[in-house]
Amino acid sequence: MSDGAAVPGPNPRAAVVSGRWLGLDALRGLTIAAMILVNNPGSWGPGYQYPPLAHAAWHGCTFTDLVFPTFLFCAGVAIVPALTKKLQNGTPRGPLAAGVGRRVLVLVLLGMGMSAFPFLGFEGGLNISPLLHVRFPGVLQRIGVCYGIAALLFLFTAPRTQRLVLLACLVVYWPLLACCPSPDGGAPDLDSRSDHLAGWLDRTVFGAHVWRETRGQYDPEGLLSTIPAVATALFGVAAGRVLRSGDDLAAKVATLLRRGTLLMAAGAVWGWFLPMNKALWTSSYAVWTAGIATVGLGLSVWAFEQRRWAALARPLQVYGQNALLVFVGSGLLGRIVGSLIHVPAAGQSVSLQQWFFRTVLLPIGDPRFASLAFALLWVAGWYVVLAALFRRGIVWKV
Repeated sequence: MSDGAAVPGPNPRAAVVSGRWLGLDALRGLTIAAMILVNNPGSWGPGYQYPPLAHAAWHGCTFTDLVFPTFLFCAGVAIVPALTKKLQNGTPRGPLAAGVGRRVLVLVLLGMGMSAFPFLGFEGGLNISPLLHVRFPGVLQRIGVCYGIAALLFLFTAPRTQRLVLLACLVVYWPLLACCPSPDGGAPDLDSRSDHLAGWLDRTVFGAHVWRETRGQYDPEGLLSTIPAVATALFGVAAGRVLRSGDDLAAKVATLLRRGTLLMAAGAVWGWFLPMNKALWTSSYAVWTAGIATVGLGLSVWAFEQRRWAALARPLQVYGQNALLVFVGSGLLGRIVGSLIHVPAAGQSVSLQQWFFRTVLLPIGDPRFASLAFALLWVAGWYVVLAALFRRGIVWKV
């Protein structure tokens, strides 16, 4: 998810002057590394994950529940330097909007392609069942749609309008979710996976093309919950405007930390009335996670631009510069070793991933530690690949 600027040099201040925001790169790198970590445990079974490394069962917010909104927040921040630079270079808004549309389309198609991979089924003979049951919503699809809306608002509206849209997304979603009965049921029940307008809309529009893990009740990246997710991206745009302001670096850091703390407090209070819920992307969850992301950005700018701890930033840059590549590549490789390649073990056929986990790591003892060790090895392996690309200045953009 590059912001479109040149690869940063070793001097953080020079990087900022050249248009590259080292603090943003570092936070994005930390976020995508955390996403790869929590998405690739040795086993998804009960008793194999430490609680912070799993999503909240329903209401609540764990460390894992912070990852996606922080990444979406970073995508919003990156809109500011990328499009501002092009506008300052004289690029008309029309072609920029067309470029935004193309990027949205590519992200949506990539997300659907990851869902359909390997495109052909082999149970009962060769078939195209993966294509027939492709999941329409998804992580990349949501990133693409929210990025596109936020980018178009940045291009064609004033900051005040963007703030009003942000507020409207949060305020309007609350009664839609908590008060409006679905056409196929009674009063909404937010303790239920299905008895609310968000679930009804996903089932009605997408049918069988929702995330199979929810048994068709709703999609965690569904239609209605995209409304507050747009607000998450717009929180990022607002933070990007702080970084681009004429204030000195210390003042920018102070503004981000103060704003983030206030958002966290507001999200926590809102959570008394509307529970934090990642699957429904409730307004309280959007505000709470935006506050944490804003504080994280402030701390990252303080550490890597104000204090100039560039050496510590480099591993995060390695991940942040090729965030899209590692997300797609890790997802596809995980599918290959986790379900497509099988090896014989103890008289049965198991996936290559299961064989390695059970044979090499599980004997360690604690199944949770063994599962975490697998995830850490996965993160480290991808770091080796990304570091080689980083040294060569290779960045995959859409």
